Amino acid sequence: MSELEKKIKDFMSTNNISAEHLSFNESCHSVAEAAEAAGASTEEFVKNICLLGPDGELAVAIVRGNDRVDTKKAARYLGLKKMRMANAEEILQRTGYPCGGTPSFGFEATFLIDKNVMDMPVLYSGGGSQTSLIKSTPQALLAANEGSVTDLVKS
Repeated sequence: MSELEKKIKDFMSTNNISAEHLSFNESCHSVAEAAEAAGASTEEFVKNICLLGPDGELAVAIVRGNDRVDTKKAARYLGLKKMRMANAEEILQRTGYPCGGTPSFGFEATFLIDKNVMDMPVLYSGGGSQTSLIKSTPQALLAANEGSVTDLVKS
């Protein structure tokens, strides 16, 4: 287990988060790779899209794996003029986790959950590394990151 996987598992344990941490020998970087590793459907996955505001505000938009984030909707919800997607270096620097392994909780950020995610019976999310996942429910995710539910998907 990597140091980053241990870090998120410790966070889950300390905060009594109702979720399961899963480690694999293969990459979980993309939704397709993650679904294959977990033996699950791509419809059961969420992506954690890290966004930065004009003053460096970090927000994480959590959307279903096949959906695309509308950065204008996220910015509007947060009362900002605009937001942009963070690059891999910024994601690692701001979250402590690599792009493709960023969890849906466990670091300082404003978490926004797309309303469609809340309809999922079970979901898989980044597990802290590119070879791990977290299996949870939308309700447990919301409790873990104290996020807000809103419409984030491109129409």
